[in-house]
Amino acid sequence: MEAAGCKSFTENPFWRFATYFSALQIRQAEATRLPTIFTITPTYTRLEQKAELTRMASTLLHIQALHWIVVEDSVNKTALVSSFLVKSGLPFTHLAVKTPPNVTKSRGALQRNLGLKWLRDKYGASRPAEGVVHFADDDNTYSLDIFQEMRDTKMVSVWPVAFVGGLRYESIDLDSSGKVRAWKVKYDPGRPFAIDMAGFAVKLDLILEKQQAWFNPYAKGGYQESSLLEDLVMLEELEPRADNCTKILVWHTRTEHPSTGLDRGFTDLAVEV
Repeated sequence: MEAAGCKSFTENPFWRFATYFSALQIRQAEATRLPTIFTITPTYTRLEQKAELTRMASTLLHIQALHWIVVEDSVNKTALVSSFLVKSGLPFTHLAVKTPPNVTKSRGALQRNLGLKWLRDKYGASRPAEGVVHFADDDNTYSLDIFQEMRDTKMVSVWPVAFVGGLRYESIDLDSSGKVRAWKVKYDPGRPFAIDMAGFAVKLDLILEKQQAWFNPYAKGGYQESSLLEDLVMLEELEPRADNCTKILVWHTRTEHPSTGLDRGFTDLAVEV
């Protein structure tokens, strides 16, 4: 029987700290064995930018073995994004490249390409740890499950995306053996890869091997994804995820641009939002 006034062993603060520290060590050890997810996110300056980056970071903080590559559409890195990333608690790389005025159909292509260049420059000369690359716009919403789905990608994995192409969701048509045979889309289904940017992930080794694979910044609308994937994989090599493309784990959401018509000299412009 426990003596009066004495705490049980499990109530001992030192025991609780040791248990927490041991769990943290296990979590870190597990993370080192996981393939790293490299998340490439283009971003640009607008009123709701920090809010959307905050939502994105709140999701990514739950994912083990992840590296966030944030690429600004800007000549130089901005103070807002620089400060945000430092405080985010995430492993990150911060880059910037400005989209020229003549690129209008495929915005984000140059930013994604700079992210790919960073990966090739960093890992091209030596064999990196296992990894997978995906392209996550900062205005999308991601289930935590999709990161686990993509982590064991062998070449290119694919899944449905909601709220895109004028549909509740766009998906992928599989044959009886579970191979991709067509696209369940309304918008231009004849595209080589009629898939949203949020709907696929690529093995890092494949990115490093296929040095000629880039996004075409001059591709017409809806063809930016195809411009990269055509140089990486054949249709039949795609790997369906999300329970054979029957579950929605990614939503192509967009934050409504806030109305500030009444805010003429009312709030302090020095306060960062």
